Amino acid sequence: MKSTTGCEKSSASLFTFHASLKARPLGLVEYQPTFEAMKVFTAQRGPETPDEIWLLQHPPVYTLGLAGKPEHLLHSSDIPVVNIDRGGQITYHGPGQIVIYLLLDLKRRGIGVKDLVRRMEQAIIDLLAAYDVHAERRDKAPGVYVGEAKIAALGLRIKNNCSYHGLCLNVDMDLSPYANINPCGYAGLQVTQTCDHGIDAGLDMLAVELARQLQHQLGYTQPHPKHGGNPEIPAHSVA
Repeated sequence: MKSTTGCEKSSASLFTFHASLKARPLGLVEYQPTFEAMKVFTAQRGPETPDEIWLLQHPPVYTLGLAGKPEHLLHSSDIPVVNIDRGGQITYHGPGQIVIYLLLDLKRRGIGVKDLVRRMEQAIIDLLAAYDVHAERRDKAPGVYVGEAKIAALGLRIKNNCSYHGLCLNVDMDLSPYANINPCGYAGLQVTQTCDHGIDAGLDMLAVELARQLQHQLGYTQPHPKHGGNPEIPAHSVA
């Protein structure tokens, strides 16, 4: 994953956290093909298919969940709007934002949906705490907040006891497109990012650290980095 900030970088090599969990850095990839790849991966996986988390960024795009109301798009722009099958309302993705998709067999892990959401939120909270930034969750408003502003959003789809979609964490991005929407369906909701809170770690480093926090929250063993060469890309993903 390439940093868009020029800040400190880290290796984006393939990490295998466990025999049944792989983290794959995909870089900057278009939304629609990645969305289709998640659906194909989930449809084709079997009982022994390893779980995966995909680390990436998207070019500017608004995504509207199944319950999304079009009126939460306040102003039209050149940024495309994609209707998708996760829960939740409208949100924004763009360069400088970490996106992690969690393709997990929840039945095999023994994790319920509410528990998965809590663990995802806790991974972000613990990551920010490591940089002395206090963050918290809110009842009935999934995501992670610093003060009154949202710094991370969550959205999932569960099919045949398997999850896809995931989370996004704002790092160092152009926040102005949020002015065109009610973020996550909340009018006037402020958004923020890690670089506004004294965190100078680069996007690559934070992505790997967040993946490690998720690995811990999901109960996998310690990671074993696999160095050298280009990262392996899922067959149904995008180059």
